[in-house]
Amino acid sequence: MNGPARNTVFSVALACMVLSMSGCNRLAARDQLNKGVEAYKSTRYEEAIGHFQKATQLDPSLPMAKSYLATALAQNVVPGSDTPDNLKTAQQAIDIFQQVLAEKPHDVNSMKQIAGIYFSIKKLDDAKTWQKQVLAEDSKDPEAAYTVGVIDWTEAHENTLKALVPAGINDDGEGNVKAPKNVMSPLKAENGPLVEEGLQYLNQAVANRANYDDAMAYLNLIYRRKADVDYGDAAAVKSDIAAAEDWRTRAMGTRKANEEKKNKGPGGITMDSNGDMK
Repeated sequence: MNGPARNTVFSVALACMVLSMSGCNRLAARDQLNKGVEAYKSTRYEEAIGHFQKATQLDPSLPMAKSYLATALAQNVVPGSDTPDNLKTAQQAIDIFQQVLAEKPHDVNSMKQIAGIYFSIKKLDDAKTWQKQVLAEDSKDPEAAYTVGVIDWTEAHENTLKALVPAGINDDGEGNVKAPKNVMSPLKAENGPLVEEGLQYLNQAVANRANYDDAMAYLNLIYRRKADVDYGDAAAVKSDIAAAEDWRTRAMGTRKANEEKKNKGPGGITMDSNGDMK
């Protein structure tokens, strides 16, 4: 066999070996992915992370491997903790979800996961930004709208306490009409935009999920912050508190109805007017 012929045979054999190894890697990656899923289901998150990492190394193109790895990492993020290790884990998960988004820019699940991680580590403005990206993809997503409203209330509530506590005033949740003007005027300016946005998104959440009792409960709370913003206008404060009480009552009633429905469990097979099963 002459030289060129030998080179051709060698090249073909090498190509076959590479293809064979590639195929083996794909099979091994899928095996690691399946093992990771089983570990994740059993809440063995560290083990799941190891399997998902191996899967992505063996086959970087394997569908869902990066998403699963990032999701498992997110499960290890401790809400409210700002330790270096916890923040590192959070950032690792965020970075991988962003890699997924680089390949699939409209992946709402990755957007929600990133928002949830930022919320867990108290980076509320970042969490809000990502929830708004979710809403840009799906304007009718009730959870995203609810979370924006919760963040607005949280920030407004923290502002209220920062203003009142140094002045020796307890938040009465009814407009703090007895607080001095020099305390309430700056608070009105600070909380006004937050309250306005919070009301918008919480109402949007309820509009898109009529039985959203948690959103109703936060509407109660944010109307109490609106009463602070309306400081000095007795009629407006009275209206805000009435709205708050109305939403509180509606939240309690809806929550009770939701619990009763959940406790009843699935119904049996019934027939509709056309004789079809439903």
